[in-house]
Amino acid sequence: MAALLLSVAWLALPTMASAQQAADAASDIRVVGHRDPEGLLPEQTDPKAVSAISSDFIVKQAPTLNAFQLVNLLPGANVASSDPYGLSTSSSLTLRGLGQDEIGVLMEGAPQNDIGYYYAYPSQFADPGNVRRIALAQGAVDIDSPTVGGAGGLLALTLDDPKERPGLLADLSAGSYALRRVFVRVDTGMIGDTGLKAFISYSNTRADNWRGAGYDTRQHVDAKLLREWADGSRASLALSYNDANSSSYPSPTLADWQAQGRGFNYDARYSPGDTNYWRLYRAPFRNLYASAPVHLVLNDRLTFDGTTYLQFGYGNSPYGTQLATTGNFLGEEALAEPIALPGAVDGVATVLGNYTGDQMRNGQVAKLTLQAGIHRLTAGLWFDYGTDRVTQTYTAIDAQGMPVDQWGYRSKAIRTADGRLLAYENQRTVTVTKSLFLADSIAITPRLTVDLGIKGVNLLRNGRNYLPGPQAGVRRDSYVALPRAAVHVAIDDRQQLFANITTNFRTPNEFTLYNSYDGGVVSTRGTDSLKNEYSVSQELGYRYIGPNLSASVTGFHYKFRNRQLATVVDNGGALVNSTLNAGGQTSYGVDAEIDYRPARGVSVYVSGEYLRARIDDDLPVGGDFLPTRGKRAVSSPTLQLGGGGTYDDGLLFGSVAGKYVGRQFATFMNDESIPGYATLDLAIGVHLADWLDGKRTDLRLNAINVTNPRVLAGVQAVTTNAVDTVGREGTLIVGQAPAYYIGGGAAVVATISRAF
Repeated sequence: MAALLLSVAWLALPTMASAQQAADAASDIRVVGHRDPEGLLPEQTDPKAVSAISSDFIVKQAPTLNAFQLVNLLPGANVASSDPYGLSTSSSLTLRGLGQDEIGVLMEGAPQNDIGYYYAYPSQFADPGNVRRIALAQGAVDIDSPTVGGAGGLLALTLDDPKERPGLLADLSAGSYALRRVFVRVDTGMIGDTGLKAFISYSNTRADNWRGAGYDTRQHVDAKLLREWADGSRASLALSYNDANSSSYPSPTLADWQAQGRGFNYDARYSPGDTNYWRLYRAPFRNLYASAPVHLVLNDRLTFDGTTYLQFGYGNSPYGTQLATTGNFLGEEALAEPIALPGAVDGVATVLGNYTGDQMRNGQVAKLTLQAGIHRLTAGLWFDYGTDRVTQTYTAIDAQGMPVDQWGYRSKAIRTADGRLLAYENQRTVTVTKSLFLADSIAITPRLTVDLGIKGVNLLRNGRNYLPGPQAGVRRDSYVALPRAAVHVAIDDRQQLFANITTNFRTPNEFTLYNSYDGGVVSTRGTDSLKNEYSVSQELGYRYIGPNLSASVTGFHYKFRNRQLATVVDNGGALVNSTLNAGGQTSYGVDAEIDYRPARGVSVYVSGEYLRARIDDDLPVGGDFLPTRGKRAVSSPTLQLGGGGTYDDGLLFGSVAGKYVGRQFATFMNDESIPGYATLDLAIGVHLADWLDGKRTDLRLNAINVTNPRVLAGVQAVTTNAVDTVGREGTLIVGQAPAYYIGGGAAVVATISRAF
């Protein structure tokens, strides 16, 4: 907390008497041509593949879309969303076949990934109207990024700066499934002589579930306070608060989908004993993110950059289940006395099963950059401390199926006869991450730059299992050195070549450390001996930035050891994130994107990816091995194609965006898959400012998934094999059915935006 206050204090510093560091002319590319109205494929000079969208593109999209949905057109991005509005937490993003637990996510320089399971939840991020830019690095992650497990790339959100002048912006939206949304943003302009400026926004969204019973609500607040100095120094404080109650859509197996299709839903009405009632599957979450990035120009050769962050979050992912008054266990301890269950009939009651997470996280990343002749030297530190309190408890429901407490608070949960918390899982984990990084960017010639760097990361997990049994404390300590190198060549003012080699690692998630109990015996034994994932990736790319045409093509190659693959397991009725060790994996392919601007206000964008991802090893299952060597990796479509176009002449504007995702396998044995599918979004709008008082007034209509494809959009839970298979040693390995995301349906949203 002290570090956060120190960073915020820079906002009030007087003007510093130092000159801004001179820009490197070799990396400063400027072209003259038609401005890109779509905001796709902006100028880049990084020695790695980077795609991005800007506010020019974001402002034309449906106002409820989350960050994953917004980057869907970019090469390599495979997005599976369970609802068209992006309000549900049931969503997935993969890059080059690597899941979202392999993708680092930053907002204003602060990490957004879950500290225990590495997931990020885009429905909790900042409102799109406050986002200036979303950058997607499909492979290499910046050496100073405060992330672990970034083999899949980096998604970085940058918030809009406060405006120079006071103002108010209001958006009103209405749409399909009784959607209603209000968004209001107030900018202070320059506050007196302080040099400070700020904005604060509030949004309120409600929509019925597009399939099945239920509805989603979301309240959100974003704020940013900024101070800038003439020499290029700046300091800011960004806050983002989210309060949502989202419905989790059930994920069918292939058999469920073939039998029921979109009718695979929770029950709309409650009857006694029903554990499938929709109110038992509403997930409330509250989160607060604070980030204080600082950039200080200390002299003409030395700069300091630091980001201090603080996060709090609490939520429940509940489910319906039944409890008996007798025959219960707490860990391995049999409960001799019956428990009190409100509403029990013949000793059995339907209850709300809670899976709650209570997280706190704070940290700081800081670096110094020194320009010394042809060398730009960087040295920095990253420290992160987080706690994660996870419990699976039970809460009573009333006669109508309404939970007594939807939040799953321990103080209101069902207890044993002697007053202890009745829990299927009860643990607390402390995760401490420490990192040192060093880098040198060498300008060998004005057009040739070589980057060298190394990052050392130490990740310590220390936890306690509060359930009675053989396990009490758990501990895992991992350290790894991650070298990297890159080359950038500016062929001329428009053409670039780049190449890089990057290393990454990640530890198994915290769930693997703990024992699980079923009927008083250990059903899954926690271990600290699982090997860390380690990967080496390479990229070779070409980039062209012209006045009317921009393009980028990148070839990539990955080699994994102990590939950690996220899945979902049924843990006592709750769907819990878990990890499988998939052994070795080799992937290679090509990403490409083109942005063509034939006339002012017109943009055409096309992207694509070819991916070949193969499993290198047979998979150990029990005492045998599944013959998986050479099989295709799961959730890794061979082909993806995206295309879009926009038109904006200052009066009328519109856009079209289409995406095709190829076949995806759901098991390591490749014995079950879902076919390829395509989606299409349309938008049309009008700028009314010139017809009124000159102030921004826009009216737009967004059509999401206009073709309404009835498809499975992605794999929610992978399995080793879906069909019974004989292993290498002759053992019959029983198949388990994977689960899938049902693609969101069609929706239409009308929005009017007005500035005051």
